[in-house]
Order: sequence, then structure tokens, then C-alpha cells
Amino acid sequence: MATRLKIDFVSDVSCPWCVIGLRALDDALARIGPELEVEFEFQPFELNPQMVAEGQGLDEHIMQKYGMGPADTARNREAIRARGAELGFEFRMDKRDRIYNTFDAHRLLAWAVGEGHQRALKNALFEAYFTRGESPADHAVLLAAATAVGLDSARAAAVLASDEFAEEVREREGFYHQHGIHAVPAIILNDRHLVQGGQPSEVFEQALREVAGLN
Repeated sequence: MATRLKIDFVSDVSCPWCVIGLRALDDALARIGPELEVEFEFQPFELNPQMVAEGQGLDEHIMQKYGMGPADTARNREAIRARGAELGFEFRMDKRDRIYNTFDAHRLLAWAVGEGHQRALKNALFEAYFTRGESPADHAVLLAAATAVGLDSARAAAVLASDEFAEEVREREGFYHQHGIHAVPAIILNDRHLVQGGQPSEVFEQALREVAGLN
């Protein structure tokens, strides 16, 4: 009989290390295979909750927020690109030059949980931003991603045109902030065990096995 494991993946759609962490976690789960039965849900986290919808130039933002100059930024981007390539994800640094507000993306993801398409939508939003350089604040981009993964386009448009799921997203974000989550990705296993960052697949596999008692 498979062991049940609950995974809450706290992340933002504009976080490159969240893409890397998710890919590595999926690789770890594939290695373990049918020994684990996983209940998986993405939880919201905004890296830049005060960001205006039109966004900010990425280089300017990184300098202001992290104090990183051009050389450090270039090295970091190359590390991200290389890690992504190893895990089968294409980061197109030449396509992405702005950082955007992601609140509406999180509202759409909260709705997608009940529709059974949250994971597919999350992946579609990652690809829209990091591979094609599209804005996750743009409702047209969000609607296209939702439609592409099989979600009802009229219902998705209605969610985006309203404030539906805003309260739920803010409540979940507040919950994780209050419990000490201030950086993502944060992967919480069975509501108790935290794995932080875009770890290698081997690190995730070891953590999953330990928490599930599979060692």
C-alpha cells in the first residue's frame, strides 16, 4: 500500500527558483514512484506584492531589491538557465526583461484547484513568463494559459474580471508569512517539515523518504 504524503508548494509564478524547485521535486517523486500517494497543492506567495501592473525593468528591480550589479546578475541568470536546462525547462533570458504583479495569477490558480487543473495552469504560467516573456499581470495572457490547459475560458474571464478568490489568496499568503515563510520556493511536507529553495532532486528525494518513512 502506498504511503500518503501532503505537499504544499509555496511559490510565485515570477520566481525562477520555484520552477527549478518544482522540476527537481517532480524528478524526486518520479524516482520514488508508486510508494508515495501525494496530495499536492500550490500555495500563493507574492515576491513583489506592491508591484504595479505594468511592472518594472528587471535589471533596475534586481539592483534596487538585492543590490546586485550587472556582473552578479549575469552570473545568476546563467546559473538559473543552466539548472533549468538540466531539468528540461527553457529559461529565455532574452525574452524576459520586466518583473510584474502576480496577484491575479494567484487568484486564477486558486480557482483552478477546484477545477482540477491547478498544476497544468501553474506550468503554463511558468512557461508564459520565463520562456516567452509574457506578463503574468496581463489578463489576456492569463486567460490564454487557462484556456490552453482545458479550463473554461468564460469562467476564467469572469474570475479575472472580479475580485473572486482575492480574500482566499490574501489569507493563505498571510498564513505562510505568519509561519515564517519569507522566501520561496518553500515546500512543506505533511504540514510540518520544510524544504527551502530550489534543491537538487537528491535532496528532495531524501526528504520525501524520511518524512514518509520509506528509508
